[in-house]
Amino acid sequence: MDRKLWIGGILVLILLLSFALFKMINKPQNQTAHTPLVRTERVAFAADALSFTYSGEVHARYETILAFQIGGKIIQRNVELGSAVRAGDVLFAIDPKDIREGVNSAGATVAAARSQLRLAEVNLERYRKLYESGAVSQAEVDRAQTTYETTEASLNQALAGYSTVGNQLDYSRLVANANGVVAEVSAEVGQVVAAGQKVITLVQDGEMEIEINVPENRLDELQKAQDLTVNFWALKDVTVKGKVREIAPMADKAARTYKVRISLAEAAPQVKLGMTAKVAVAPKNGKVLAYIPLSAIYHSGDTPSVWVVKDHAVTLVPVRVGRFADNKVEIQEGLENGAVVVTAGVHKLQEGEKVRIAGEGQ
Repeated sequence: MDRKLWIGGILVLILLLSFALFKMINKPQNQTAHTPLVRTERVAFAADALSFTYSGEVHARYETILAFQIGGKIIQRNVELGSAVRAGDVLFAIDPKDIREGVNSAGATVAAARSQLRLAEVNLERYRKLYESGAVSQAEVDRAQTTYETTEASLNQALAGYSTVGNQLDYSRLVANANGVVAEVSAEVGQVVAAGQKVITLVQDGEMEIEINVPENRLDELQKAQDLTVNFWALKDVTVKGKVREIAPMADKAARTYKVRISLAEAAPQVKLGMTAKVAVAPKNGKVLAYIPLSAIYHSGDTPSVWVVKDHAVTLVPVRVGRFADNKVEIQEGLENGAVVVTAGVHKLQEGEKVRIAGEGQ
């Protein structure tokens, strides 16, 4: 009897151990550990959902490069970088000694030509009287007339030379042609400069502009833009409306972008030359658009698709895309407003798979 009880106890123990082992083998595994973790973004449709922005710099509309019209050694500098000047102010001067000598020489030539002309005039008058009395022939009078006209022409030539040298004396001073600010100084006292060599860049007072660089695929959109808004990095509370004034006819050879000048409707007094600006370009049309990150696009064959999350399960939805900008892509068809799309981890998902959403603490 004891032996039977002992055998029965062993059988019961074996059954219990077998059942426990079975439960361990078939115990549901921790699904959370194997559920993919994804990042998501909610789709939002809105009119003119995206504005393209371009960084630029504040410039004056008129920037003049000033240079001497003659060459020489600079002996005087009256301005510094950033100096405010008025029209007519003398900015630089070159050594005028040789020019003054030229003026003196030209003046002497003029005086000699005048003396020759007076002598020729007296001789002509004398020959005319002698001709009237029959003492000389008409040929002598004609010869005196020719001498007078030649001498008169020589005087005019000397006067022109004197005027030219006098102008050069004026050119020895570099004068501001307008009110403005000195933006760049490219020469120093003691330097010998050639005629036409850049000496100063003068930024004229008045209208200010923003210069930006635009890729070729955005030019048409920029030209049709209805609204340009300009903000300034250093002036957080200043916003100015802008308008496209000029687009360069050729692209920059290195950057392959076009320089565009944006005129400011009303520049605030705080806006200074050289400030960093940001130009926002809103599309002209009123289409309702949505933009999602490029990382959300999953290509299945030739069809772009996105993973849409609903009840923590993903479904692959084909979409039709439009423009690309700033690492975003325009969605034209396929998504509903408010849909939650996966933006990171799209290549590790399967249809109907459960996912964990970053930030939800799952």
